[in-house]
Amino acid sequence: MRKIHQGIRRSIISIIDLFYPLFNSFFSIQTFRYAACGGVNTLLDIALFAVSYHFVVKKDDMDLGLITLSPHIAALLLGFCVSLPIGYYLNRYVVFQQSGLRRRSQLLRFLSVVIMCISLNYLLLKIFVDGLGWYATPSKVLTTILVAAFSYLIQTYILFKNKQPIDAMG
Repeated sequence: MRKIHQGIRRSIISIIDLFYPLFNSFFSIQTFRYAACGGVNTLLDIALFAVSYHFVVKKDDMDLGLITLSPHIAALLLGFCVSLPIGYYLNRYVVFQQSGLRRRSQLLRFLSVVIMCISLNYLLLKIFVDGLGWYATPSKVLTTILVAAFSYLIQTYILFKNKQPIDAMG
């Protein structure tokens, strides 16, 4: 299993680093990897949101018995269930590999940031869709941009803070 994990990790890093020379005068390798991993995971999350909103919940409320979720909130949670583990994997093993933190500690910190981000997602979607009457998918895109900026700052300077610089292949 370790060989598979190492192979996947090295493949992802190799593909990302292949494009780094185009951007090395603008970004550090870590910032570039964060942007690449985050960008792919963000696009996946938005695609999952759109598919969930239009085809899974079909723009209808989702009755869970004790609570009823509006369609955009149900779609947010469905996409989140997939993008959360992928995002953690990419941050832990591709972007912030040398943070010096134990996995358990890093996971707990990651989950605390995720809770803040999902709360911010929820709040912004409620404001944009329910409060301002905007369409759900463009609201999700704008929300994602705002939350990604917040998440980057928190993860870079608190969650996965590096104790040492990283080299090209980590």
